[in-house]
Amino acid sequence: MLAVQAVSHNPVQGWIAYTSDRGGTFDIWLYRPQDGFDFQLTQGLGAEFSIPYWSPDSRRIAFIGTNNVVHLLDTLTLTVARIDQVEQYTLLDWSPDSRFLTYVKNGRIVIYNTFSHNSSTITEPGASDVQWFPSGRELLFAAPDSSGNTQLIRIGTDGTNRRQITQNTDGPLHNVRISPDGTFALYTFPGASISIISTVNLATGTIYTLEGGPLAKNYFPAWSPDSRSIAYSATAYQEPNYYSLIQIDSRTGKNQRTLSVSSCFATPVSWSPDGDKIAYLSGCSDVESASQLWIVDLRKQKPVNVLSGDRITSLQWSPRVRRVPENIYTNSVYRVSFPYPAYWHRVSDERYMGPDGFFQVSAISAGDRIGDVCNSEAFHPLMPYGSSPRIVMMTIQNREACFIFPSSDQPAEMNRQAALIVRYPRPVQIGDTFYNYFILWADENHIRQMGGRLSFL
Repeated sequence: MLAVQAVSHNPVQGWIAYTSDRGGTFDIWLYRPQDGFDFQLTQGLGAEFSIPYWSPDSRRIAFIGTNNVVHLLDTLTLTVARIDQVEQYTLLDWSPDSRFLTYVKNGRIVIYNTFSHNSSTITEPGASDVQWFPSGRELLFAAPDSSGNTQLIRIGTDGTNRRQITQNTDGPLHNVRISPDGTFALYTFPGASISIISTVNLATGTIYTLEGGPLAKNYFPAWSPDSRSIAYSATAYQEPNYYSLIQIDSRTGKNQRTLSVSSCFATPVSWSPDGDKIAYLSGCSDVESASQLWIVDLRKQKPVNVLSGDRITSLQWSPRVRRVPENIYTNSVYRVSFPYPAYWHRVSDERYMGPDGFFQVSAISAGDRIGDVCNSEAFHPLMPYGSSPRIVMMTIQNREACFIFPSSDQPAEMNRQAALIVRYPRPVQIGDTFYNYFILWADENHIRQMGGRLSFL
């Protein structure tokens, strides 16, 4: 019962996962800000370098622990899966649907399915900091160009449509982080002794440089949940000690504010799910590790020490879980039901639309090989999914199925239409014809969640 109590989730205030040796060894702990409840999640699995990475649904935490092993921790069941072994401080990033984990290992981008425990790879020598775009169909990462300069690159999850975004000549880029809305990225350069924060508009390539702190030592930049601001730790010096300023700035600079001061040379920072607060570490003496966890409210600007004692090396606040109100669409003719956003409106019995998407249902009468059916739809002569759509075979409701995702050259009037084809449990008669496949068309940002919860009547 304690484990269940420990992880009951408040979507507004969330949980702060942090790494500490307060139990004798470094492990992952959880702190609940609304009531101060504190709980040790792992037993002997963490390391001093462990950084907790929350899944978008706030249920699981990925971290690199003992022996450099990547662990997946379910905060509801407290079960742990060990999936790989990587370099310390390798960035781990969850897909928007909390299903896949991506990271770099031995010059390859790994995309790991945490449900099926299968993985695919994309060869990218020198790559680092790989992350998902919100669409779930593209990745952002850093890698050297032919001259050895680090560039930001986007690529499809299938390894196609690789595009260089930056024309950087300022040396290595570090701490690359894509904004939650996928429109900007930030990074630090050129190194550790001098660390400057810049952002780049991923659509235009325009670069903005933040003013930063007094010594040009700016570390641990983190995006706000609304993608408009960046928090970071800026090192400062006053005889005889270094300390750090907890600062925020807009994503294009020119709006810097100092919120608090940490006694540490540098500290990781993390935003609350609602974007109103920032957590950071303090309690350093000389160059020792932090021993305190603090929270500062951006509106009140009054820092509060919420945890003290033993070493704390990292922290990450759980993300906001966006639960969109849903209705259930049911169609007795096509014998299906599935959820859709409640604010979408009915256009016809078969089609619904909203400001951010749409769906339409139909049925197909075709041969017995679903692969052929999916290919016929994906590569229709009119190219409704572009010239190189991606087909993903899978099983839904224990029935053969496929998703069809459009390529980047899909006609704009198709509104990023994707498709899902599923074999009916038994042929459905509509009029005088029997149909053995159901087809759902929807925009690519919604088709997974609708199709994943499809039921046959």
